[in-house]
Amino acid sequence: MVIQRTIYVLAAPDLEKSAEFFRDVLGFTIHEIGDQGWRMFVRDNCRIMAGHCPDAIPPSELGDHSYFGYFVVDDVDDYYGMVTSKGAEVIKPLRTEKWGMREFGVRTIDGHRIMIGQDLEE
Repeated sequence: MVIQRTIYVLAAPDLEKSAEFFRDVLGFTIHEIGDQGWRMFVRDNCRIMAGHCPDAIPPSELGDHSYFGYFVVDDVDDYYGMVTSKGAEVIKPLRTEKWGMREFGVRTIDGHRIMIGQDLEE
């Protein structure tokens, strides 16, 4: 058995605001998927299915469970500059960690938290 790819699934209190954030701040494209209550956010090899869930517990109230993903990128400094220039809320400043990653964290407009990092060459 081989896992061929991963797709994240998120509950979005306001699907349109979430789509705008992923498009305008994080650089994803937004795709309709045949159901008005769902969108696919796509960037490179990352796919996120977001569903409109206005009655779900807000992600900001989930504590540590609001983390949903770790994106490994090839130029974390460039991506950090891009997302911060577009107003992303940084929850962890960009820094090099002992475990071999240079990383930072952001919070989405819905309150989900994402870590973004780059593998450091030894």
